[in-house]
Amino acid sequence: MVASAMSVSAEGYQVNTLSARQNGMGHTGTALMLNSESMIFNPAGMAFMDKAIDFTGSFTGIFATGHATYEGHKYETDNTASTPLSANLGFSIYDNLKAGISFYTPYGSNINWTENWPGALLNQSCKLQTFTLQPTVSWKITDRLSVGAGLMLTWGSVDLNKGLVDGATIDALMAAMMPQSTFRFGSTVPASINLNGTASVAVGVNVGAMYRITDKWTVGASYRSKMNMKVKAGLASVSFVNEVAKQLLESQLNILDQANFKAQMPCVGVLNLGASFKPVDRLTLAADLQLSFWSAYKKLDIEFLSEQLTPYNQNLEKNYKNSFTYHLGAQYALTNRLDLRAGLMIDTAPMRTDIYNPETPGMTKIEPSCGLSFRPVKNLSVDLSFLYVAGLGCDNASCSYKNLITGQTQTFTADYKVSALIPSLGIGFSF
Repeated sequence: MVASAMSVSAEGYQVNTLSARQNGMGHTGTALMLNSESMIFNPAGMAFMDKAIDFTGSFTGIFATGHATYEGHKYETDNTASTPLSANLGFSIYDNLKAGISFYTPYGSNINWTENWPGALLNQSCKLQTFTLQPTVSWKITDRLSVGAGLMLTWGSVDLNKGLVDGATIDALMAAMMPQSTFRFGSTVPASINLNGTASVAVGVNVGAMYRITDKWTVGASYRSKMNMKVKAGLASVSFVNEVAKQLLESQLNILDQANFKAQMPCVGVLNLGASFKPVDRLTLAADLQLSFWSAYKKLDIEFLSEQLTPYNQNLEKNYKNSFTYHLGAQYALTNRLDLRAGLMIDTAPMRTDIYNPETPGMTKIEPSCGLSFRPVKNLSVDLSFLYVAGLGCDNASCSYKNLITGQTQTFTADYKVSALIPSLGIGFSF
């Protein structure tokens, strides 16, 4: 029943929109010298910063839509916008030593399938938020080689709603127990549960190295370590659609109301390799290969704190596989004040189609982007970008669950598609 509580930060919710500037360039950055923004992409890049102080901030809106086709009928999410953001402040200590602090949202989602769609017993809605504060130091060992390291302090919260029983099961019981009653729930979900929890602070590291092979070629590598996000005392709340449902089900389901649970899941490690090339002074090309170690996500364990609720504990198989994201980007300095950008991401999915929950409708996605930066005055930059996400679809994806009333195992199978419009606005200031 609480299987979905912590799994929403898996594939599809690792945020690759942490810079308005780099969003327009396919979110590349492992082998680019991005001043304070390098703290996110590759901490070693900040060592090449030639400013005393550099600040950048980005705000992104993710307008995503999910579709599920079930038994020939199409259902669509009713999502509000997700708003990942980042702020980065870097400063020079010495010519070869830089330091800074970064704040960003590495994971997040906001999905609403509505209360009474056919997959409501798997998921109705979910909102996930995570935040990272990262102090960073970057050292230029030689004129061409640098290293950097940041300490990631990450925390977050999850708010999830899912149905507990379906209307058809209750209607069948009512027909047997109260044949004189004409009231039926039909497609209405009689009872739902809300799962709300706050994860304790998890600690990880973001480390990297960068090497300028020539004035035209640069290579880089970075690694963000795995972190375990733990909810130590999440709260479950049961609600009923009307008084009829409450009278029928309260004695069976209220045992879960106001119950506390604990759970944990990994924010997996991520390895980035990148190269950049300047064929001419005004043109920069970049390519990144991102490997996410999702194989660490083997199962999801959820345990209620009350011994009375031990039978409701969940040990759910996940068995994700490692996945790659491919990044390509280009930037052209059209004038001394205007830069134009274009990019492409290809994000592959790690989950299995036979263990597929609609709170994470992940699939391979194609993501083209474009953007620009304009500098109205010397030290100020305004950055704009637009990214489009086109999911390639996931057909015959299924998930099994146990009916609380009958005890039988049921399977929900559907075809899924996702898409998203992602505009970003950023600002940069340095001197």
